[in-house]
Amino acid sequence: MGETTDIRRELTVGEVAARSGVAVSAVHFYEAEGLIRSWRNAGNHRRYSRDVLRRIAIIKVAQRAGITLKEIAGAFSTLPEGRTPNRQDWERLSAAWHADLEDRIARLTRLRDRLSGCIGCGCLSVDRCPLHNPRDALGRNGSGPRLLEQD
Repeated sequence: MGETTDIRRELTVGEVAARSGVAVSAVHFYEAEGLIRSWRNAGNHRRYSRDVLRRIAIIKVAQRAGITLKEIAGAFSTLPEGRTPNRQDWERLSAAWHADLEDRIARLTRLRDRLSGCIGCGCLSVDRCPLHNPRDALGRNGSGPRLLEQD
């Protein structure tokens, strides 16, 4: 007897979790956030189309790059429903995120470079410290880091 191939189009939540490498709770969370969709079968069990596997892969890659779920949801809203995102879809999404990622990389590089001379110094050289803020002069501009955000 030959081996049979399961050609079902729909997946259970457990199958989605196993195939995508995320927990079942993550699948439910992504659905609650509107990033993926399911439907209920006659037995009232959730079923997912196979395109959710690609969508979850995109979510995981985007999150690793620091893209928020809100930004991912906005990008997904531009994709057609009911089909797997393809190479052109990914190129469009990644191009939209490119400038933001370049900005993040530049800020992180500045932060790394400015902190390297400061870590462990105990601020003994406040005249050269990129974090020094005498008498909270920058406080009038609002809370949060200011000196590290400047070019």
